[in-house]
Amino acid sequence: MRPVSSQFLEALRGSHKIFARAQILTSFQTGVNPINGIALNIISGSVSLDGEADIRSSFELTTVGGTTAFPQRPVDELTPYGNEIFIERGVELADGSVEIVSLGYFRIDSVEQRNAPFGSVHVVGYDRMKGIIEARLTKPMSFTSGTTISTIFNQLILEVYPQAVIEFDDSSFASSTLNSTQIAEEDRYDFLNNIVTSYGKIMYWDYRGILVVQTPPDPTVSVWDINAGKYGVIVDFRRSIDREGVYNAVVTVGESVNDTPPVRAIAVDNDPTSPTYWYGSFGPKPRFFSSSFITTYEQALGAAENILKKTLGLPFSIEFSIVPNPALEPFDAVTINQLDIISLHVIQTLTIPLDAESTQTGSTRRQADLQLGT
Repeated sequence: MRPVSSQFLEALRGSHKIFARAQILTSFQTGVNPINGIALNIISGSVSLDGEADIRSSFELTTVGGTTAFPQRPVDELTPYGNEIFIERGVELADGSVEIVSLGYFRIDSVEQRNAPFGSVHVVGYDRMKGIIEARLTKPMSFTSGTTISTIFNQLILEVYPQAVIEFDDSSFASSTLNSTQIAEEDRYDFLNNIVTSYGKIMYWDYRGILVVQTPPDPTVSVWDINAGKYGVIVDFRRSIDREGVYNAVVTVGESVNDTPPVRAIAVDNDPTSPTYWYGSFGPKPRFFSSSFITTYEQALGAAENILKKTLGLPFSIEFSIVPNPALEPFDAVTINQLDIISLHVIQTLTIPLDAESTQTGSTRRQADLQLGT
């Protein structure tokens, strides 16, 4: 969850005023206080996040129209030629101050004015990962044995965004070196994502505009309570059961080194109390992952365990509408209390509205029952 105060979270459970802001930026920036932004009047819109998608976050918003609102020249602010929009949402606290949460930096992708030339303007954009995905390599790039992971990231990311900031949660991972020469053929993003997954990590552009490479958050530690009733935040609640996307084992296969057989490891759900227990009635359902970056058994096992962490959980998902909490993010664990049934869930998707009338929607997968009411 993005950092916010206890007063912020408390304010969400009562009557409160919201604050939403969008600024057009004509220069690459990072942090939660960009400068020289051009205010964009928000009529409606939302920011969507998906932890499993290549591009983690996107936005769409409608702004005021008029004869000068739609871009006419390449240098106009809303042209999709590299300008970004920085979006925030916050609440007014009891003392009258406003606490703001950054929702991130988004490159403008498309602009539409349906009732030209006077109608409102609809803008769509994506986080900086789309730029990495689009910037395919025009010729293969070779990284020799001994090259560090941080060097690879710096070369492939800074070539697209020279001012980008890359943040590793584990310095030992950043300083890890290749055991064999690796070649990035065409897909810059896929090459980096393969490295990240091989080490049990995830990567995404965060609310500060920084490329974060980290281990997924602990799925057993709840960061917020989503509840009904007095001081509750649930508006609507839907649930379903689906085996899709749920696995109870991960098999990882690496590369052969010095003519030895390729390393191989398996991590299984070996908790007899788990509904997806490998030897239980759920039945075996393994997921497979192979990578030339995996060269040791320890690395293969670590990757298998971390990938499994992301897929474990009851095939019992919840789609909810709640009072918006813009601090929540994919992979956050939350406690859901509905009709005295308390369960731990991991967020998969979120949509955060930019207006005062709409609710926040999202989906989860259930990790465990914490308590059953009678």
